[in-house]
Formats: sequence, structure tokens, C-alpha cells
Amino acid sequence: MTARIERVVTEGVVEIDGTEHKVENNTWIVGDDDEVIVIDAARDADKILEQVGEREVLAVICTHGLPDHVAAAIEVASRDEAVVALHPKDKPLWRETWSETWPDIDMEDDGAFGVADVQLDVMETPGVTQGGVSLYCEALGAVFTGKTLLADGPGKLGGEYPALPDQLTSIGGRLFTLPGETRVLAAHGDEVTVGDLEPHFDEWVSGSLTRAHDAGRDDDAPLADGTKISGITLSAADDD
Repeated sequence: MTARIERVVTEGVVEIDGTEHKVENNTWIVGDDDEVIVIDAARDADKILEQVGEREVLAVICTHGLPDHVAAAIEVASRDEAVVALHPKDKPLWRETWSETWPDIDMEDDGAFGVADVQLDVMETPGVTQGGVSLYCEALGAVFTGKTLLADGPGKLGGEYPALPDQLTSIGGRLFTLPGETRVLAAHGDEVTVGDLEPHFDEWVSGSLTRAHDAGRDDDAPLADGTKISGITLSAADDD
């Protein structure tokens, strides 16, 4: 096997309630010395393409459509005329950033992408956004979870959980059925494993996430996962 995983961390400054905060995003590159797939091309196309180097970009896959995470998608893809893939339910979010273009591929559950000598399997994992997906690479023992699941638990949007029951269903029914040693590679923060996080699932289901949020709420505090960058508020009822 020659395929490998690389991470590019990009930074940006966002203004939240008149205060500027630094936010870091992960972009993941999967491939070998000849070709790659870029996952969540965030913010800085030049930095991402510097890491890609002379390798061919086959596709840019967006695990969700939030603006900071798709901000470099078109520029990264266009260099090699690569395709851009997004779940169709996140197209309205995509249009907040790219008002005059659409992704090339509508991802569906159980779809797959090939690069080098490995396969990325598409898993629908909605919650933070309706079209959120994760990408599981069995050969590399890794799952790219976007904002669905971070190192410290379920991801948020604007400091809130837009559809927590759906998100927990995604995590428990899809992500926590993977082998415990599977690396969890999210859109923000450091990596963990499924085995590190799975023991906390019952606590999350029992309401620990919302209790902790309500008890420690500080609307002026920085958001480590960068969720307020878009200024978008979603609800479970949003369909377009």
C-alpha cells in the first residue's frame, strides 16, 4: 500500500459579536506520490496546493457545506480540473459561498471514491448540517468525520446542536460501529480513535451535552471548533 493521509491546518480570523477570534480548520489529503483526493478544502487554497505539490487532484470532497470548509474548494479543484463532491442537502449552504456554481457530484450514502490504492466510502452522518457525510477508508483505518464528530465529542454549529438526535443517531449507528482503532479525523482539532470516544456515547444520549452547555454557557467566549464563522442558523426543519 502506498496511499497515505496528510493534514493541512489553515487559520482565519472571524468576528463574533465584535470580537475577533482565530479559528483553525483541518484539510485532509489522501493519496500517493501521483494522485490525491482533498477533503474539506478550507480557507487557503495556496497552502493546500503547496502540500499537494505536483500530484494530480482527482476530487475535492466536502463533508458538509459550511462556508469556511468549502472556501478553497473551487480553486483547489480547478487547478487540475478535478470534480467537487457534496451531499445535495447541503447545496443551500454551498450557495452561501459559491453563488454562481454548483458541485459536480451529488454524494449519496454508500457511494465510493477511489484514489491511489484505497477507497473512501461515503456514510451519511447528518446532524450539524442535513447533508453532512463522513468518509471511511478501511484500508487506512481512518474515518473523516467533518463536523459530525470531533475529538471532544459531537460538533456544533454556532455553539449549538442544530439537530442533536439526528447527530447522535449518525454517531452511534454509523461511526461507532467501526473498529475501535479507527482514527477519527475531523474538520477541527486533533485526531482520536473510535475507541477513545465510544465509551462516552451513553452520557451524550442521556443529555450530558446539553446540560453541560446550559450550565457553562458564555455567549462571548471563543468557539474552538469555529462554528460561528458562517453566521448561518439551521434547524432540523430546513429543507432548502
